[in-house]
Amino acid sequence: MGVSITESAAKHVAGQLVSRGNGLGIRLGVRTSGCSGMAYVLEFVDEVQVEDQVFEDHGVKVFIDPKSMVYLDGTELDFVREGLNEGLQFRNPNVSAECGCGESFTV
Repeated sequence: MGVSITESAAKHVAGQLVSRGNGLGIRLGVRTSGCSGMAYVLEFVDEVQVEDQVFEDHGVKVFIDPKSMVYLDGTELDFVREGLNEGLQFRNPNVSAECGCGESFTV
């Protein structure tokens, strides 16, 4: 399956990379955190790690470590605007529950 990124998310990430001045793409991962157990981690990638899995959509690369891939396989990364709020949204088919504030999830 892998991980995908929508066109709107790709435009947003590409703009951030341009503003930053460098970077190969973004790294998506998970860590233990929050009231539901796991939280997403998102950071810029300047250097590829040997074990990284790389997915590319709309000209933007998404890097994922093998441990996180177990939880992220099939995830779609989107950029949404709702009223005054905007941000990246994770559509992860592996999630079985999320906390009330949306900061963490359970698989």
